Amino acid sequence: MYKHFRQWFKKSSYHEVVTVCLPLVLSMSAATLMTFTDRVFLANYSLNAISAALPAGITSYLFVAFFGGVGGYAGVFIAQYTGRGHHLKVGQVLWQGIYFTLGSGICFWLLALFVTEPLFALAGHPQDVQELERIYFSILCKGSVFSVATVTLATFFTGRGLTRPVMLITFLGVIINIPLDYALIFGYGIFPELGIKGAAIATVNAWVIEVVCFSFLIFTRKNDHRFAVFSRYHFDRKIFAGLMRFGVPGSLQFTLDILAFTLFVLIVGRIGKLELAATNIVISINSLAFMPSMGVSQGVSVLVGQALGRKKPKQAAGYVRSALQLLAAYIICLDLLFIFAPEFVLGPFISAQHTSGDQAIVLELCRKLLHIIAAYLLFDGLYMVFSGALRGAGDTRFMMKAIALISMSCFVLPVLIGVQFFQMGVITAWLWVVLFIVLLFCVSCWRYRVGLWKKMLVIESEETR
Repeated sequence: MYKHFRQWFKKSSYHEVVTVCLPLVLSMSAATLMTFTDRVFLANYSLNAISAALPAGITSYLFVAFFGGVGGYAGVFIAQYTGRGHHLKVGQVLWQGIYFTLGSGICFWLLALFVTEPLFALAGHPQDVQELERIYFSILCKGSVFSVATVTLATFFTGRGLTRPVMLITFLGVIINIPLDYALIFGYGIFPELGIKGAAIATVNAWVIEVVCFSFLIFTRKNDHRFAVFSRYHFDRKIFAGLMRFGVPGSLQFTLDILAFTLFVLIVGRIGKLELAATNIVISINSLAFMPSMGVSQGVSVLVGQALGRKKPKQAAGYVRSALQLLAAYIICLDLLFIFAPEFVLGPFISAQHTSGDQAIVLELCRKLLHIIAAYLLFDGLYMVFSGALRGAGDTRFMMKAIALISMSCFVLPVLIGVQFFQMGVITAWLWVVLFIVLLFCVSCWRYRVGLWKKMLVIESEETR
């Protein structure tokens, strides 16, 4: 029976989905583990450090998500060219992503220099927290070009369905980051005690190592012969314009989602320091739990892009169906853990607060918020699969507009008004998160079922053969 099951599994779309998506799931989870480690160590360092880590971290990630999303959209182009068998286009597309990445580095430095001070003053958090937020944000911003570079370079592999090298390099970054994190935050041996500054420096160093590893694997004579990674380095206006045309809306879709949560965190900080600390902890847990959905979404984009490049939309739909089923099974297990064993999930943070009264309040809030996360996590995962399929086809503008409308009218503004004028509590604020996620799921599901994505391609205007 086991032999028959293996044969069936290899022939089914489940096998291809797992082969492509699982390394991406592990890669995304490992990348999030770096940030999660920062927050666990900082939570045990001081209450102010953990209170500052998420607002500053998620704000910097907002910009990384946008620029990385555009650079990473090169993977959709590479997937569709791979499906068509036009391998020499791969290097040409990759270089357009690299040029965009270099431009993003200038933007990151300008953000760090001119936006840091007014941004966190506007948030209105306590002054001691603001100071730590500015330090963390500024260092992460200045080094974020390396994060965008890892995403862009990884498309050389992910776009062709080879996701294992990405996983291995990401794991290497985590292995470097965790001990460096501890040493630079608390001070160990030759390393000084830098607190939240040390956490940011450790993360940037891990990104640099990943960029170096990707570069060694990609830029070889063998890859130049097959994919033209050296010979087609010239700036190509048409491909670059296509990358901007589809990549910017596709990236804004995810960036607007992150922006909504960034504003949410900043607004919740006005309720109180303990409420902010609890929100930071559960979002850190949610981020780690959510990353498999991100990995599956990226994998689905690749599989759908390749299938459409081969002109097989039914095959693409089969990949989406299999991904939905596998991800739903994972999330249901996770929901049970959040509902029935919240103490296990919160374990790394239990010693985070140094005042016993504060600790009890924060942990009780965290238990309640984990139940709310369990209520929307499945909808969030399914939304990511549908949006990944649409993104892989090039159907990016509709979801960008939908998220912009829903995030402002049904999430950010109601929470802002409630906190500012009606003394809304943190639990009520989080219930608006549930509404926001459910609406995103409904809109993405409807758009997918309409089926316009089956007739789309991002490479049509670039086709030369």
